[in-house]
Amino acid sequence: MPNKNNTAKSVKKDATVKIMALGGLDEDGKNMLVVEAGEDIYIIEAGLKFPDASQSLGIEYIIQDFSWFQDKKDRVKAIFITHGHDDVMGALPHLLRQVRADIYTAPLAAREISRMLKKEKISGVKIHKINRHDSKRISGRKISFFPVTQSYPGAYGLAISTSQGYVVYSGEFVENFDDLDDHFRGNITICSKLGQEGVLVLMQESKGAERSGNTSPRHRILPILEDPFTQYPDRHIFISVYTQSVYQIQEVMAACREANRPLVLYDKELRRLVDGLEEIGIDIPRHLIIPVDRTRDHDNTVILISGQGTPLFKQLSNIANNEVDDVQFSQDDVIVIASPVVPGVETVYKSMENDIYKRGGILKVIDHKKVLSMHASKEDLKMMIFMCRPKYYLPVKGEYRMLCANAMIAEEMGIDPDHIRILDNGQMAVFEDGELVSCKMEAELHDTMIDGKENWDMAGVVLKDREILSTDGVMVLAIGLDAKTKKIVNGPDIQTRGFIYLRDSEYITAECTKIMEDIIRENVEQKKYENLETRSQIRDKVSKYLFKTTGKRPMVLPVILEIGQRQ
Repeated sequence: MPNKNNTAKSVKKDATVKIMALGGLDEDGKNMLVVEAGEDIYIIEAGLKFPDASQSLGIEYIIQDFSWFQDKKDRVKAIFITHGHDDVMGALPHLLRQVRADIYTAPLAAREISRMLKKEKISGVKIHKINRHDSKRISGRKISFFPVTQSYPGAYGLAISTSQGYVVYSGEFVENFDDLDDHFRGNITICSKLGQEGVLVLMQESKGAERSGNTSPRHRILPILEDPFTQYPDRHIFISVYTQSVYQIQEVMAACREANRPLVLYDKELRRLVDGLEEIGIDIPRHLIIPVDRTRDHDNTVILISGQGTPLFKQLSNIANNEVDDVQFSQDDVIVIASPVVPGVETVYKSMENDIYKRGGILKVIDHKKVLSMHASKEDLKMMIFMCRPKYYLPVKGEYRMLCANAMIAEEMGIDPDHIRILDNGQMAVFEDGELVSCKMEAELHDTMIDGKENWDMAGVVLKDREILSTDGVMVLAIGLDAKTKKIVNGPDIQTRGFIYLRDSEYITAECTKIMEDIIRENVEQKKYENLETRSQIRDKVSKYLFKTTGKRPMVLPVILEIGQRQ
């Protein structure tokens, strides 16, 4: 627990400390943690996640349900964005439309967030750049930041001081003692000092918890790039990376520097990112970078192609098929896939493979069972636990099996099993006087689907409609009534899409026509006709008939046009 003198001088008295996740638990992405110390609320990350390709149904991405903040907006003191990946900052514009607070983030991420907010026309938000070993007072409370090694430069973890002890979030990190670049070098010795003062809760990511050992040095691709660079000294080499894997982008540039090979930064987004790296002080080998139209001026050019998921592999297919105007692909060229095949892109990846082999190109795929993503493995997590010596431990960020593996690591490190909690999104851990007193469900959360620029369908109604349309189709029943007498003057006319072939199912359409006419006549005769209610009755009765007859549940859309009605 915290040193009493330190507590009395610098820490607010907090009757309760509460911790809850609005996303990121038992899922990949959509990360958001909320720490409530007394009356102060701090948000850690605001990420999105992408839908499974087989279940997207037009969804671009998924974000959190922000309704919990509805009556608490004024209590939010800060939003911490630990690095610049979509799964921790992609939902930020949507959050800021609901909650306004200052943002604290790394210098490169600050640049990206400024650009994002300008694009979304969000103004009046102050962005603070966090540098190494920063410590700030926010709403009178000390917040300590510590640098970590991650695939994004300037990434950090943080500690929020409370009168019950520090609440520490590790961030995403690896223990890498060989990297001397100041933008990537971590320093978790700060956590040892936090441990001495007293850590109430440590929250650590779980995405690498199932892996033994340390992640480093297995996260590096630079040694692996030496092989194709040496084996094919006079051939063009195309290399794919994910845009947000900044560490790997720098490794490709380092490999080009060592081999003195020209480098093409193929896409605009990649060139913009490299400009940002140079802006924050990272050394870029400008003397080697050439424009794409000079690719064939050299026999040994390296073409670096970046992107996200499916679009990246589609771009590689287009290049292999020579369906782009600015670069030509030949059978002597080499393609190195440094971007792992993540769930949802397998089909596009296989298609890309076929295209490359048809062209006679040479394909080299980096084995991502050997090259690990830059997330903490078992020994990395143990080191952080050893440094912080937390009283309570909360695994965060990852699918449920990963959270369980992380919890077992904490138990191996001697933390009391009763002090380890695996929470669900919306479940709040409440601490009083340094003790966990409850873990109740605080909020019933729904995923918020984003289709285009606006959020929609938090309850899944529209998504369910799209699913019905994609499986059982639609039936439209249209009829015209005299606006005054309500007598049928036109139709009914029935059209279907994706349901049945009408010419072979005339008995079905005849019965649906009869149902529609009977309901309208009956309602008119009983003087209870009302357009909306009548359509609802037709929809229900026709749907039941169709399911009984065909075993399908198409979307039924009755249209009653009252002709001659004055507007």
